[in-house]
Amino acid sequence: MSTAGPEGANGATTLRNAFGGVLSFFILLLIGVLAFSIRLFSVIKYESVIHEFDPYFNYRVTQFLTKQGIYEFWNWFDDRTWYPLGRVIGGTVYPGLTLTAGTMWWILNSLNIPLSVETVCVFTAPIFSAFASWATYLLTKEAKGVGAGLTAAALLAMVPSYISRSVAGSYDNEAVAIFALIFTFYLYIKTLNTGSLFYATLNALAYFYMVCSWGGYTFIINLIPMHVLLCILTGRYSSRLYIAYAPLVVLGTLLAALVPVVGFNAVMTSEHFASFLVFIIIHVVALVYYIKGILTPRMFKAAVTLVVSVGLVVCCAVVAVLVALVASSPTKGWSGRSLSLLDPTYASKYIPIIASVSEHQPPTWPSYFMDINILAFLVPAGIIACFLPLSDASSFVVLYIVTSVYFSGVMVRLMLVLAPAACIISGIALSEAFTVFTRSIKFQLPGLSLGSQVESGDVTSSVAVAQNSSTAVARNDVAKAEKAQEASKTRPSKKNKKKEKDIVEKESVTPHSDRRHLILPMEASVISIFLLVLLGAFYVIHCVWAAAEAYSAPSIVLTSQSPDGGLHVFDDFREAYAWLRHNTDVDDKVASWWDYGYQTTAMANRTVIVDNNTWNNTHIATVGTAMSSPEKAAWEIFNSLDVKYILVVFGGLVGYPSDDINKFLWMVRIGGGVFPHIKEPDYLRDGQYRIDSQATPTMLNCLMYKLSYYRFVETDGQGFDRVRRTEIGKKHFKLSYFEEVFTTHHWMVRIYKLKPPKNRIRGKTKKLKSKGSSKRSVAGKRNPWN
Repeated sequence: MSTAGPEGANGATTLRNAFGGVLSFFILLLIGVLAFSIRLFSVIKYESVIHEFDPYFNYRVTQFLTKQGIYEFWNWFDDRTWYPLGRVIGGTVYPGLTLTAGTMWWILNSLNIPLSVETVCVFTAPIFSAFASWATYLLTKEAKGVGAGLTAAALLAMVPSYISRSVAGSYDNEAVAIFALIFTFYLYIKTLNTGSLFYATLNALAYFYMVCSWGGYTFIINLIPMHVLLCILTGRYSSRLYIAYAPLVVLGTLLAALVPVVGFNAVMTSEHFASFLVFIIIHVVALVYYIKGILTPRMFKAAVTLVVSVGLVVCCAVVAVLVALVASSPTKGWSGRSLSLLDPTYASKYIPIIASVSEHQPPTWPSYFMDINILAFLVPAGIIACFLPLSDASSFVVLYIVTSVYFSGVMVRLMLVLAPAACIISGIALSEAFTVFTRSIKFQLPGLSLGSQVESGDVTSSVAVAQNSSTAVARNDVAKAEKAQEASKTRPSKKNKKKEKDIVEKESVTPHSDRRHLILPMEASVISIFLLVLLGAFYVIHCVWAAAEAYSAPSIVLTSQSPDGGLHVFDDFREAYAWLRHNTDVDDKVASWWDYGYQTTAMANRTVIVDNNTWNNTHIATVGTAMSSPEKAAWEIFNSLDVKYILVVFGGLVGYPSDDINKFLWMVRIGGGVFPHIKEPDYLRDGQYRIDSQATPTMLNCLMYKLSYYRFVETDGQGFDRVRRTEIGKKHFKLSYFEEVFTTHHWMVRIYKLKPPKNRIRGKTKKLKSKGSSKRSVAGKRNPWN
């Protein structure tokens, strides 16, 4: 009887654990389905189409990859962009997204599932959002257990900040990069908890995939060294920490250098130097711990002095080499975007091309509530929960949320990096809260007591939560045992290690059973659970609304609601690109502001002067200068670039705010940064940007104003701009150097053609016929349109 009892209890516990594992698997499966399906509103409400601007370039590159093959992709020189310079695609693009979608397309077609490349590209982001949710579960499970992991995965599947970048059709680098980011962090924590070299190698491979996918990989290679340094400074160094970090730096850097767009930047730019310095520091610390275990205290002091001295010399030498490498750079080896994160005012002062991008602006407070909703209020509670108890994994999570909050406050685009951290921390907070409230209710039910529950080892409201606490305590005990082992004077034998391991395993259970549980009153627990469920319901409603209404509309197709409840569809962009594709020559060059370069190349198949890559500031400044100049000077600039057509986006008739008039001041600033004769004050009246009768003559006579408002007064007789909410200043004028060739149905896109200069021989013929016409012929030579 005495042996049957424990065996029966163990069998029941095993059965409950197995049932909990199966239940967790099905919950994760449902979370994946939720993450995928909530991102399909754009396809259901509109159509299966690529969104935004950058995704069109990625789609075009993927088409080329699937048709021409990987070898041609690496060596592709694209002569349809940045005319007349062109662009080497293989060496200037992060290939992770393209290779992933291309591989998926190849596998599906090998299985006789004939999906088009466009369809695969449209659904890549929703598929990887499910993967990201599962990776979040794995990461949070390593930090705080299964219950917190499931909660965090469910939160990430629906968080609006991530949905905004992963809806169906959002075929951008972030579609796969967020999964790679979370999975790399998971493997780092897994290696840190287990000390396994196998997981350390997988971590380096995951980091390599992240480098291939997105330039945000620098966040990883700086955050992990920060955590390693934090562990060293707080006395939490262990051999597991060394195994988790050293292979990542060595293998990760070597693999990163294989990506053409990164190359030697992996070892020669300031974004990577922190990892190398911490790499030296951790080796010095590891050497100190090693000699401490084999030397006597007296010899140890002398050896430490020697090691620290040599370490300082090596660090100083490395710093000197790094400083010498970056000393010649005006930015000291930092990229413009990195400096914009470290100094939020840098871009507006020195690089207006970066500051002109709307997603590079700082977010507003309402945007936090819009993008992460109630998670903003749960984050502080989650941070507190991470300290109860504090482990290496939970300290990494805290460091992750702190740094991501800072970066999201600098650049609204990096709200995407904050979303996983907020979901992980909030999942921990909700899991701990539910644990306390359900335990309080369970222990106060009739016939149950705290003692009976603890003795029977009942695992109810979550088998996972009970496992979480014991796991966290066990890890702390393992860490203590490792520190004691490293502090010993002699290296322990295998037999001693085995004994030590048995002691740790025994002690890992004892503190959990002796812990005093927090028990709240029954009424307070029930009300608290009800409020948490209500809070969760509000979060779900907000996320579904954001996915269906706020983030599902593709920018290429716009809609608006009329007062009578009708739905108006504005398909002007595709209408304009179709006109260019069918009514212009294949070799014609089209000039527009850089925002529309990718779409023009992909949808109209025409050569553009600038596009969204923005790698050549001077070329973009040339286009901005042309748009800011009078008509004749603009014609000369565009003619020198062999431009045949000008594309202008105008929203004054239908109230579309993201038009070129609203972007015009950035054209002036970028153009003036290279060509000093363009001065921003010349376009402002008393410091205000105006297009009405009070506008400056320079503004009223520039090319952008004329191409936007040409014949606009004919629409309503007044020339009232619905975006600027005012009547335009100059209503009746003619174009001398350009001619209108196409305007879309809602006037959102207008296309003009450069007038060719007339044959100057005609002026010479007239001069021979009549002396009286000599003056006109001379004028004709000076101005070919007279």
